[in-house]
Amino acid sequence: MALTPVARSSLSDAVFEQLSSEIVSGALSPGDTLPAERELVAVLGVNRGAVREALKRLVQAGLVDVRHGGGATVLDYARSGGLDLLPRLLFGGDGSVRVEVARSVMEMREALGPQMARRCAQRRGADHLRDMRAALAQMRDSPDDLEVLSVHALELWQQVVDGSGNVAYQLAFNALRTTYEEIRGALVLALREELVAVDTASALVDAVAARRSRDAEQAAARWLRLGSRGMERVLAQLEASS
Repeated sequence: MALTPVARSSLSDAVFEQLSSEIVSGALSPGDTLPAERELVAVLGVNRGAVREALKRLVQAGLVDVRHGGGATVLDYARSGGLDLLPRLLFGGDGSVRVEVARSVMEMREALGPQMARRCAQRRGADHLRDMRAALAQMRDSPDDLEVLSVHALELWQQVVDGSGNVAYQLAFNALRTTYEEIRGALVLALREELVAVDTASALVDAVAARRSRDAEQAAARWLRLGSRGMERVLAQLEASS
């Protein structure tokens, strides 16, 4: 395990980042035991308080289990972790995108989005609809600017999720949005077909406005499918080149 001394500006954060990276990268496997606190303090060049705080965060993230007198044991994060791990899992140790994680994110997005839209049509408030229409208007004003389209499409989806009134959907969207921000530059090109489909986005907004939940679900599915198709082409190219 290659750990290095960390700067003292944010000690516990830096310790957490190093240890969590070792776990999600596979350098530490489920069942492995982390070094004792005393050893971590010496290797990382930090105080014991920073190490203990980092260990607490690792426990909260579902990455380790700490038992009194037994040290910290690495867990199988696929069974114990939460959605907040997605951004960490997206990149390998060499900085390359993990194709299987990116594909999983796109599959989750395509599965959840239509359900979010259906609930939004049933539960949305006037403010959600107003903000959806505002985001859609911004998309219509910049039909060829992928960066602008991506920003306002994401805002439109934020309102769909908020309008769903489902906190589980909101938390899942937060994880997806954070992951998206990690590779926004690459995704903008991959999602081009989806981003320029403003008429499909408009159909979604119209269905939500009319509270036609089934139509909203179908429009969302059509819209997201365009992006999934483009992203799959990119992922297939990455697999072929690896």
